[in-house]
Amino acid sequence: MHRIGLFICPNHQTLDLAGPLGAFEKTNGFVEGGAYHLAVISEFGGDVFGSSGVPIQTQPFHNLEFDTVVFVGGDIGPFQEPGAIAAAKDLAMRTARVASVCTGAFLLAEAGLLDGRRATTHWRLAPELQKRYPLVRVEADRIFVSDKNIWTSAGISAGIDLALALIEADFGTEVAREVARELVVPYRRSGGQSQFSAMSQMEPDSDRIRMALAFARDHLVEPLPIERLAEAARLSVRQFGRAFRRQTGETPAKAVERLRVEAACIRLRSGSEPIEQIAKAVGFTDPERMRRAFVKLHGHPPQAVRRAGRQENAI
Repeated sequence: MHRIGLFICPNHQTLDLAGPLGAFEKTNGFVEGGAYHLAVISEFGGDVFGSSGVPIQTQPFHNLEFDTVVFVGGDIGPFQEPGAIAAAKDLAMRTARVASVCTGAFLLAEAGLLDGRRATTHWRLAPELQKRYPLVRVEADRIFVSDKNIWTSAGISAGIDLALALIEADFGTEVAREVARELVVPYRRSGGQSQFSAMSQMEPDSDRIRMALAFARDHLVEPLPIERLAEAARLSVRQFGRAFRRQTGETPAKAVERLRVEAACIRLRSGSEPIEQIAKAVGFTDPERMRRAFVKLHGHPPQAVRRAGRQENAI
């Protein structure tokens, strides 16, 4: 049976713990003889209070052996305490696989475990992670990242995506799929999928602007000049242009480009279509125009997204 320890510090986030814990626990019902032996651990053991004020009973990590240790996110302050850092180093030395949920990456980074490695965390704190730990290759827009034996995930519910990926690595696709169905969550968002969609990033308050964005998303393969979007929003071109910029902070053309890049990313990661075909399918006039859009928005070309997707699918 695979032994998993979930390490928590004071002021941990309840869902960062409960999400993966629940996924691993459900797996036991789909593997004969059980899949995981689970333990919630801490530096000293005993009750550890989370940010919600709810205490969690823990075991001290000393002298316990695990196959995987998951460092649960929460307030960053406790991750800078010498005891927590020493615990992370000790557990990592004795454990085949290490993972973190949300800000748990800060503890791994503080312990030097992420130096030279790819990692992610909650999108809001990704710039801070990169600033504090310049040796870490932070991939801010990822749901989870696996770099050899160290896995990191984005915030809150992304811990479930991480757990499902670990379950799949341990027991195969069908078991992970059954666990996802039991949890009533999607099976499964790939690690490279954006933490939030282009639509949610723009977050317009106006129903008319949302109508235009929804129209654009559903008609990406077609030409989408401002006149057509304005018609979908039932506004004049002049009214639409001003309202769109005010609501989203972008021009309609830039927003459409962002939606097309997002759609292309999904196809690049999930299939083997030629890049030229994908560019045409999402509305780019040619692959070079799509390449320029990718570099501008993500800092790398479509080929890099495809390679990352293949690496994830090989896990």
